[in-house]
Amino acid sequence: MHTLVTGAGGFLGRLLIETLLAQTEATVTALDVVPMHFESERVTAFAGDLSDGNWLAATLAQVAPIEQAYHLAAVVSGSAEADFDLGYRANLEGTRTVLEALRRQSGSGGPIARLVFTSSVAVFGGNLPEVVTDATVAAPQGSYGVQKLMSEYLIGDYTRKGFLDGRAVRLPTVSVRPGKPNAALSSFASGIIREPLQGQISELPVPRDTAVWLFSPSAAVAALRHTLTIEHERFHGGVYGPGLNLPGLCVRVSEMLESLLEVGGPEALAQVKDAPDPRVLKLVITWPTKFAPERALALGYCADQNFTEIVRAFARRLEPQNVPVR
Repeated sequence: MHTLVTGAGGFLGRLLIETLLAQTEATVTALDVVPMHFESERVTAFAGDLSDGNWLAATLAQVAPIEQAYHLAAVVSGSAEADFDLGYRANLEGTRTVLEALRRQSGSGGPIARLVFTSSVAVFGGNLPEVVTDATVAAPQGSYGVQKLMSEYLIGDYTRKGFLDGRAVRLPTVSVRPGKPNAALSSFASGIIREPLQGQISELPVPRDTAVWLFSPSAAVAALRHTLTIEHERFHGGVYGPGLNLPGLCVRVSEMLESLLEVGGPEALAQVKDAPDPRVLKLVITWPTKFAPERALALGYCADQNFTEIVRAFARRLEPQNVPVR
């Protein structure tokens, strides 16, 4: 099975590729805007701009036909809001370019690729019910959410026409992300755990009673892989367009800090400093925090059950760096 992964240089892309290599015989074409290196000979990596259709066509001409694809590449929410042109070029035009490449492949007699697109709960906003259901209308309040929602409908139309078999899934915030802080407005959801466990200060831009709908990196990869195993008719049910709300865990920042205290102790908790940022809060408070994802549960998706265990799993990865786990 030849697999395309865009955004492959990001932490989620790398984790997904590691999992594919460990658990399947797949070969992988990895694309990102930055150069990448993978040890496995089963991975071929290319660096370039996905919104450049000529570059993408020339790149994919060098590899085997794509049978399945994970489209993870995106400019994160903070960057999309700060730079309007960049957000639309990367998040909307980049998606359209990938769809066109897969359309050309199937139109020239190649396989009809099965594609997973990582959308976001940021497609919701405005006057929301206390619990978002599968019937709740998406009304994003930021450019990032708008770009994700527009991409969902594009993928639905390409799927309806038979050019590919696309599935858009709305990811909760992923926590705890390894690596360094990024420009995502939800970055604090990882930063207030990641940095303190390594003895570094983390600034908290939102009130401690702020709730977040999230899941762990391992749950994210499991959800992405599960999406490609579901039969076409069962996933779509004859409806092409809106993304699928995935199960997650609703956790308040105060509860996250309780988990940090339990795992890292008072010295870790002391590294979190309140630093209110109205720019971040303005958009974060428009995102929903409770879902009833009945359709996803019926399709076999699973959620994390305990945030403390998510923190413990992250801390165990830090043990070689002599970070104690309680």
